[in-house]
Amino acid sequence: MDTRPGKVFLVGAGPGAPDLLTVRAARLLGAADIVFHDALVNPGILALAERAEKVAVGKRCGRHSTAQAFINKRLVDAARKYAVVVRLKGGDPMLFGRAQEEIDALRAAGIEPEVVPGITAALAAAADLGVSLTRRGVSRNVAFATPRVGDGQAASDWAEPLATADTGAIYMGAGEAAAIAATLIGRGKPASLPVVAVENASLPGSRRWLTTLGDLPALADEAFAGPVMLLLGEVFATALAAADADRVRTRFLETAQAHLLRVAV
Repeated sequence: MDTRPGKVFLVGAGPGAPDLLTVRAARLLGAADIVFHDALVNPGILALAERAEKVAVGKRCGRHSTAQAFINKRLVDAARKYAVVVRLKGGDPMLFGRAQEEIDALRAAGIEPEVVPGITAALAAAADLGVSLTRRGVSRNVAFATPRVGDGQAASDWAEPLATADTGAIYMGAGEAAAIAATLIGRGKPASLPVVAVENASLPGSRRWLTTLGDLPALADEAFAGPVMLLLGEVFATALAAADADRVRTRFLETAQAHLLRVAV
């Protein structure tokens, strides 16, 4: 009897669109015996795991979520029962995906996992906007950060890299827009710095807000249905100027229409 454990794959589901999944990820989902998946994974991606048992282990801010230690144990137990175990994570497993905790737990149990990269949300949002995060003469570096910290963990100085980076990408920060703006302005970033918020990057229902760091707190008034990526930097200046021009044009048309209605009456 073969007592060797099965193989555990930490697979990146990408930003949401099923057709942005890597070929390797799609192949593994088709071969999986069991899939442990995040809460926001697109149903179209889960549908690729036709023969697999599917277990939701999502972790979402402000909602009931599965404890990380329990997820680790489930992965170890599954590897001792199944040949192909997939841990499906939104975006890329190695960027704000708690992958290291799962890798360490599996290795401690004598199980060597394999990581399959995915497209991370910052890159998908930049693609949606048609704006490069790096641009010759404007941005030569990008900082990825999140203000979120796990339960029982010490707060980190997430703002330090963003304060000096040409372009910043902030994950899981929409709910802390006011604090982010105040912190970065306090660290020397100008209130006029362009900021873009992209919700549901890569999906047909993607929405975007173009604003400035000083006006970012107004984002708290928006009702978000999906994950939001915050991007900031001078690389977005042209996109912001175009959005401002559209807003001015819209206000002008609305004012003109209102005037015509009054005249008609």
